[in-house]
Amino acid sequence: MLNEFSLSRGRAMINFTLKYCDTSEKLLDSYGFRRVVEVFVRRLKKDEGLIYNFYLDAFKTDDMLADSMIEVFKLLTVFDIDEVLKVDNKYSVFFEDKNLFIELIELLYGYWRRLERFTIVRNKRLGEGLQSVRFSQANNNFNELVLATYRRIEETVMGYKHRVYRQLNAGANAGLTLNDINWNCPIEYRGLSRIPFIGSVILHPPFISYSKRNTREGLFQRHQKNPLENIVLNEDDWFVYPAKVGDLLTFVFFHKDFMAHGLTLANLFELAKESEYIGKKPDMIYLFGYPDGENEKRTFYYKDTKNDILIGYANYTDEIDYFGYMKKMLLTLHNIKKLDEGHLPIHGAMVNIVLRNGKESNIVIMGDSGAGKSESLEAFRTLNEKYIKHMRIVFDDMGFLKIENDGKIKGYGTEIGAFVRVDDLESGYAFEQLDRGIFTNPDKINARVTIPISTYEVISKGYEVDIMLYANNYEDAEKKIKFFEDVDQAITVFEDGARKAKGTTSEKGLVKSYFANPFGAVQERETNEKLVREYFHKMYDQGVQIGEINTSLAIEGKEKDGPRNAAEELFQLINQ
Repeated sequence: MLNEFSLSRGRAMINFTLKYCDTSEKLLDSYGFRRVVEVFVRRLKKDEGLIYNFYLDAFKTDDMLADSMIEVFKLLTVFDIDEVLKVDNKYSVFFEDKNLFIELIELLYGYWRRLERFTIVRNKRLGEGLQSVRFSQANNNFNELVLATYRRIEETVMGYKHRVYRQLNAGANAGLTLNDINWNCPIEYRGLSRIPFIGSVILHPPFISYSKRNTREGLFQRHQKNPLENIVLNEDDWFVYPAKVGDLLTFVFFHKDFMAHGLTLANLFELAKESEYIGKKPDMIYLFGYPDGENEKRTFYYKDTKNDILIGYANYTDEIDYFGYMKKMLLTLHNIKKLDEGHLPIHGAMVNIVLRNGKESNIVIMGDSGAGKSESLEAFRTLNEKYIKHMRIVFDDMGFLKIENDGKIKGYGTEIGAFVRVDDLESGYAFEQLDRGIFTNPDKINARVTIPISTYEVISKGYEVDIMLYANNYEDAEKKIKFFEDVDQAITVFEDGARKAKGTTSEKGLVKSYFANPFGAVQERETNEKLVREYFHKMYDQGVQIGEINTSLAIEGKEKDGPRNAAEELFQLINQ
């Protein structure tokens, strides 16, 4: 990012490397503050006509109103009202109705806090500028500066100090440091080579973002032409999040207008260390939000066999402004890569459970979005905490099975976090995550929270599979868990992938998706079918219990009791 400040699509980005304000004078005199006030005045004109018209009568134009607001704010940080009027009597209009002026100040402050606010430091040479200062401390100081400036101005107008102070997050929601990195960049991707890499992320929760869309739709299809070949990205508009998707090194290039989605990755995928990608070629590249001039959504993947890199692509449209398009493309690329390696991707959840009595079990619950896999495991945790010694989540949404050298089948995860529906969590659980969760559209249907739930060490360790269950969310049954005696019957149920849609995608009613996995299994079905039969027969021969669990998550009135009852039966099963 080359500019000191940018404001677009309700997102403000502040470049601390180019401009760091440590006094109220610098803050109010900055280009960033002027830009915020100018946009605020336009918003005032649209939403608060009474206040806007009152001040416009005095200052005639939007620009003059913005200029006058900035100047009077500067004066109020130094002088009292009488002294301000001595400087220039034209500011008297602000004090004719103090209550109205205070309302104007509050509206501006509220507008600023509703923006998604990000701070950036770009490291080019060690010891240059703010790089030598602790970035976290700089963010804390900036937050205090904004609060102190706002309070000083408002209290001067009121003529007395507040009696109650709320230490709100008035600075940035998140901050990131950027590094210029040399990576093993094939010539086809030289136009990506100048984009800075995210080295560290600071989040100030609760982090709440609002996207244009609230569901994901359609499949990511294979493209026959490399969409990234000869593309040149502007380093002022793009960032790279170097992610570890499972054990695959992935460079996620995202446009600054989708910054919230890019930073949400920090709660979902392990941020790679510099030593893991300097001079290295990635396994996968995802370009998210490229303005290719097309108004319609274009989301697809490409197999670059020459360079052995899987490519994901999503163009810049409002249609992709939903974190599901970020997450699910990365998992699709991961799964296709794993299928090529002879491993079986699983759309589901896996947990390693150790009870206090010493019994241990590794359970996989498979199912498509809204099937109740994660909800059942969460209900298991909350219902049986006093009996559980350890509960390690290997994967919450996507993982893969691998046949080890000794023939045993183990499960591995892809994500260190979970992107879950708030409505399907236990009552109050979402509020417990306020201090670390990233919330998306919390006031809408399919509201989501992205929370860290595991560590990279756990998801990459590998756990031998003991129980393999398919999550049935549309049928209710007295007995919640049943096992298949015929492995071919089990394969039929798992490959049918039936579920009742829960509103997590654009689907409605009872739907089917091959192997409950539209993220790679459908696209590479022939390969997936061969691996399903190989893995299921091997699990059956090794004594893995393969069955079905009725979560009842999509049955009205059973959204909470269904997963809870299934969890109780699951506990009884492993405690035998």
